[in-house]
Amino acid sequence: MITIIAAVGKNNELGKDNKIIWHLPDDFKRFKALTTGHYIIMGRKTFESFPKPLPNRTHIVISRNHNYQVPDGCFVVNSIEKAIEMCPKNETLFIIGGGEIYKQSIEITDTIELTRIHNTFDADAYFPEIDLNKWKLVASEFHPIDEKHQHSFDFETYKRSK
Repeated sequence: MITIIAAVGKNNELGKDNKIIWHLPDDFKRFKALTTGHYIIMGRKTFESFPKPLPNRTHIVISRNHNYQVPDGCFVVNSIEKAIEMCPKNETLFIIGGGEIYKQSIEITDTIELTRIHNTFDADAYFPEIDLNKWKLVASEFHPIDEKHQHSFDFETYKRSK
């Protein structure tokens, strides 16, 4: 199963200057809980936004640069299709960004795990529009503003409509 996981603002904002533009500890916890132990697929810019590879996950980085170097335990391919081929069959794999990789993969994805932040942001990367003729919202959990979260948000799960 192929799952996209992302956090977006009201206008599908993802980030700016290759950085996350909000701080939501519960979103980080959810990301870690869902992706730990799995293969994660990402573009080069997303990979470079991490200080080091995320623990307990197999990283597959998509890059057009055939000489792109990654640490041991990480892999480089030049397409979303090759990234998916590298992953074990019958296991959930996660596509974690960025905007271009989401656009390339949304039509072949089974599930979208989205954190929808109830605010707008200045961004230069965007998540593709979710076509509600193709996707069904199957779960939504509201999280209010609190001492650790300066924005309210929903954890949303979408399944591809049959």
